[in-house]
Amino acid sequence: MSHDPLLQPFKLKHLTLRNRIIVTSHEPAYPEDGMPKGRYRAYTVERAKGGVALTMTAGSAAVSKDSPPVFNNLLAYKDEIVPWLREMTDAVHEQGAAIMIQLTHLGRRTRWDKGDWLPVVAPSHRREPAHRASAKKIEDWDIERIIKDFADAAERMKAGGMDGIELEAYGHLIDQFTSPLTNELDGPYGGSLDNRLRFCLEVFAAMRKRVGDNFILGVRYTADENLPGGTDKAIGMEISKRLKDSGLIDYLNVIRGHIDTDPGLTDVIPIQGMPSAAHLDFAGEIRAATNFPTFHAARVPDVATARHAIAAGKVDMIGMTRAHMTDPHIVRKIMEKREDDIRPCVGANYCLDRIYQGGLAFCIHNAATGREETMPHTIPKAETVKKVVIVGAGPAGLEAARVAGTRGHEVVVFEAAAHAGGQIRLTAQSTRRKEMMSIIDWRMGQCEKLGVRFQFNTWAEADVIEAENPDVVIIATGGLPDTDVLKSGNDLVLSAWDIISGDVKPGSNVLIYDEAGDHAALQAAEVIANAGGKVEIMTPDRSFSPEVMAMNLVPYMRSLQRQNATFTVTYRLEAAEKKGNQLIAKVGSDYGGVQQERLVDQIVVNNGTLPLDDLYFELKPHSINLGEVNYEDLIDGRPQAVKRNDAGRYHLYRIGDAVAARNTHAAIFDALRLMKDI
Repeated sequence: MSHDPLLQPFKLKHLTLRNRIIVTSHEPAYPEDGMPKGRYRAYTVERAKGGVALTMTAGSAAVSKDSPPVFNNLLAYKDEIVPWLREMTDAVHEQGAAIMIQLTHLGRRTRWDKGDWLPVVAPSHRREPAHRASAKKIEDWDIERIIKDFADAAERMKAGGMDGIELEAYGHLIDQFTSPLTNELDGPYGGSLDNRLRFCLEVFAAMRKRVGDNFILGVRYTADENLPGGTDKAIGMEISKRLKDSGLIDYLNVIRGHIDTDPGLTDVIPIQGMPSAAHLDFAGEIRAATNFPTFHAARVPDVATARHAIAAGKVDMIGMTRAHMTDPHIVRKIMEKREDDIRPCVGANYCLDRIYQGGLAFCIHNAATGREETMPHTIPKAETVKKVVIVGAGPAGLEAARVAGTRGHEVVVFEAAAHAGGQIRLTAQSTRRKEMMSIIDWRMGQCEKLGVRFQFNTWAEADVIEAENPDVVIIATGGLPDTDVLKSGNDLVLSAWDIISGDVKPGSNVLIYDEAGDHAALQAAEVIANAGGKVEIMTPDRSFSPEVMAMNLVPYMRSLQRQNATFTVTYRLEAAEKKGNQLIAKVGSDYGGVQQERLVDQIVVNNGTLPLDDLYFELKPHSINLGEVNYEDLIDGRPQAVKRNDAGRYHLYRIGDAVAARNTHAAIFDALRLMKDI
């Protein structure tokens, strides 16, 4: 028996959980037609294979038609979900894990123009800032109908083989009843705390009547909204005790904060540069006050933090949800005493930010997550050992080296710089984003174990590559900033990289012109503002920094607004001219009829990169495939078999920004799906 606190079983009512680590409910937006089909099932089962005790799937599965998902959630109000659930739960149980599901009615946290275009309902007319829908104040018949919907959905979930159900209360309809900020009802469901809690307890009573006592019911709720006039800590403590004393539920899953705005959501679910386990001590206070099974998850990115949570008695079960998107085999690696092999969650929040923009949840540096049907988490050995030469030690090159090394190939990597990292090293210049270097450090550690040979400070010429007598050559040289965007005066501008790297001292009055919309513009703006400069960020788009996305935008805004940065949308920088020691920025608009000027001492352009592809084109005529990639085989997960040059000496491919400017995830995905079959 292990003495590791994380590996001790936990008895939850009749259910024995094999360890103390859970994946809390979240919606990766993988459903098809509202059902958990192949992609969803494969994703969920992979975490069960990895050893997690309990996977809590389907964040916010909808129980009613007037709770339409605002992104791709499961539809628990449909009978057809039952057989799809059964396939998933049976597969999870075969791996020794328990599985639960989260049910909700969104209340005002949705929109009337989704789904069946039904009115949004809530216990007040107050509009939620995040989704901006004016709500119909809920009526008695709505309440009766929705309670029945919860009970019907609970019956379906049990029929689908679930071990239990968690109600998603915080920020959703149940919490909207509970909070004095969002409950303006009179009578039995409004006013006193007894009345405001009535809806929640009636929902649990209706569900318990349907599913019986031999079934787990829990609630994820806010015990402190951290909002003036809302549910405060004292009220939250009382709510926690009343939930326990109701006898209707089996555990509490504690949240602190509110999610009705992007800043509020980001404080509840912290990202990189914010404190880890920010609400763990608060969850521990709830557990101590109630002496009741308590779960918690909110940026617990590493095993040490999780182990502390259990060893110190803060909680009974600790959630490592985003961490399991990064590495689904955390528990197995703990059991095998391979914690240093765990792929680290870097808090980039690419996963959540994507779903809030209507995309699928993908981990920034594990491209197999969400693609389990076609991409392996465990790389198989190759039948034939090959010599693989990789040029570039950024994220694409290092992923290619890691995968090729794991396949058993002989791998050499050439890198012009003195260190690995590429653009990630530049990104990590920001103190708040320094965790990004773990993407590089983890791969370097893996490559070292695999015997990958690195040659730094080496500008790889074609003859150097060919002297290695390679079977496969991978060009992962990345790109360089493209600042050639003006009608005139391009020679007068700087790139965002110039500022971030420290190669150029920030000016005192700076215009940043951003056409790429990614982190680089805002990161350069922070450098300038922190140095005392005045900064304006301008874009021709109707919103700024769309590639940064909502939750990642929050820390930038908190920083830059404090320093009076200006954000200007729908204006285009057209030209630059010198005027003494300063520059005149000539500004127009795609909408027409605008001519403005700015007098500044620096103009910084962020327009993505252009590929460093000279070496690729020099090697291309000597390659077997002439650089061609068969996209159908790539997509379907088959090995590349293109042969276009009988005199060719090696297969040649390029990946990442050496192809075109994209992002870190795209670079790593390029490498994984190509190299897994080499």
